[in-house]
Amino acid sequence: MSQAFDSELDASGLNCPLPILKAKKALAALSSGQVLRVIATDPGSVKDFEAFAKQTGNELLEHVEEGGKFIFLIKKA
Repeated sequence: MSQAFDSELDASGLNCPLPILKAKKALAALSSGQVLRVIATDPGSVKDFEAFAKQTGNELLEHVEEGGKFIFLIKKA
């Protein structure tokens, strides 16, 4: 994952919907165009963040799985 990011949220160990709620709060603190990196361990978070991006208009730049962790890059609309 080479993309730069402006803020990071570690939601490891949290289950749905907490990673989304925390990401929503973290994104609110960012300016338009800034990127939030989210680390989650809940496998359901992949679908959750895809749906979240669609619903909020924020852009899911990429997501990868590394050693049981799911890492998302979300660009604020």
